[in-house]
Amino acid sequence: MMLARAAARPVAGARAAAFAASSALPRQTLPAVWARGMAKDNKSRFNAPKQSPSQKAAAEQQQQLKQPDAPPSPPPPPPPPSSAAETEAKSTTPQEQEPEEPIPDLSKLPDLTQGIPSTLEYERAGATDKSTIGDEAASEAEAAGAGSGGDGGGSGGRKRPKGELPASAYVSSSERKRKWWTYFALASAGLGAVGGTVYLGREWSEEELAKNPSVGNGWSLGLWWKRAVSRMTETVTYYQEPSFEKLLPDPDPSFERPYTLCISLEDMLIHSEWSREHGWRVAKRPGVDYFLHYLSQYYEIVLFTTVPWGTGEPLVRKLDPYRFIMWPLFREATKYKDGEIIKDLSYLNRDLSKVIIIDTEAKHVRAQPENAIILPKWKGNPKDKDLIDLVPFLEFIHTMQYDDVRKVLKSFEGKNIPVEFARREALARAEHQRRLGANKVKASGGGIGWLSSHLGLKPSNMSLMVTEGEENPTEAFAKGKMLQDIARERGMRNYLALEEEIRKNGEKWLKEEQELQEKMQKEAMKSMKSSMFSWFVKDEETSASSSTDSTSGPKTA
Repeated sequence: MMLARAAARPVAGARAAAFAASSALPRQTLPAVWARGMAKDNKSRFNAPKQSPSQKAAAEQQQQLKQPDAPPSPPPPPPPPSSAAETEAKSTTPQEQEPEEPIPDLSKLPDLTQGIPSTLEYERAGATDKSTIGDEAASEAEAAGAGSGGDGGGSGGRKRPKGELPASAYVSSSERKRKWWTYFALASAGLGAVGGTVYLGREWSEEELAKNPSVGNGWSLGLWWKRAVSRMTETVTYYQEPSFEKLLPDPDPSFERPYTLCISLEDMLIHSEWSREHGWRVAKRPGVDYFLHYLSQYYEIVLFTTVPWGTGEPLVRKLDPYRFIMWPLFREATKYKDGEIIKDLSYLNRDLSKVIIIDTEAKHVRAQPENAIILPKWKGNPKDKDLIDLVPFLEFIHTMQYDDVRKVLKSFEGKNIPVEFARREALARAEHQRRLGANKVKASGGGIGWLSSHLGLKPSNMSLMVTEGEENPTEAFAKGKMLQDIARERGMRNYLALEEEIRKNGEKWLKEEQELQEKMQKEAMKSMKSSMFSWFVKDEETSASSSTDSTSGPKTA
């Protein structure tokens, strides 16, 4: 034990000298020197075999028996002190110095405070490199003269490294199926296009030839292509044109009106909007009932809207329950051209010189702009009067019985019609009062003739027929009234009488109409059922009649 302690003292002194000399070394070399010293100590320490306590005691006893009389040797003297420079020189001699280990740059390590970084890009890069190993090895083999071939699985027969799979092995089965179906769909579409063109280019029938006299029959490719294009154009046109060639039936003589008034629905009679709180809400424009009820005595009112039938029909029935709108026309009656919806009045089956359309979109009436009155869109203002202000002007057209309403609308082009008409009517009234003072009222026609001449128009047949209870026009003119005033009084009396009838019998009319609709629905359902099961019924009746004949035959015989 004494010998072991004495041997440990020089080692401790050497370590102390080494640590004292390390103060002169740069800071960057301290960890490396300390690591090397620890590595040497650990090497000797870990390389020595492990002994149990009993084995250590036996070894010490054997050593004492071998040297019983030898006195303990004194410890060796400590080495002479040396300067720090000599120690540094000894530690840095070429024989003993080892290459310094590189210090890692911690700034390039990933920032783990934001989570573990993804290795997807690294793995994909490795997979890509792995798939290209075969091509690179094959190109190197070809350059060295090794030739192509190998295991026959490479791209173009080139050699791949042993164990490497071809690029097609990395394609999943779902991807192969997707590619196959893509090719199949493209091939089917191509064959269908060719077959459809061949079918559309077949020769005309007699009816088709009468409709297309410019493209005759024949087997040349030019005629074949022209027939195919013509048939395709007819198919596309079917969906772009209105549903019927005549949108309205022929005028009924018993209920004929001299003029037709077409009105829009969206942002003119109603306004719809959606909000998160209330959902869809529809507002009715102020004065709609008065507008429809009053002008129904002068015009054949037609609703012409771009709203589809399924959406617009319930709105119209609720907006106009007494059906003052005679003919509602929806999206199916419009025309589609150049990406826009057009209300083509030529399909109405009416004389365009007696047709007026009121709309909020100029592009909807671009086919006949000379027949149109464009109003600003109504956005829900409860004090709006633009629609009501048009009533005197429309009533004036009916009173004067103009041959062509387009000329009247032309005179108001670019102006606000209600405002301009009120200004001209005020001038006509002033002229009427001046002539009344000069006793020229009869010649002036109640002032209305001056207004027509001021518009550059001549009335064809002014409505001067006096009904029972009305004032004589001559007496009315003498009182300072104009023809327009007489017509307005007559129209107001008719309107008030109509409103009185609605108050008395309105509920009864609605109930009768509902019963009539229910009856028609039942009849339609009955006819549909009978048409669906008619062939079953016919077979039963035939079999019953045949059995009756067979049973009655012998009896009569």
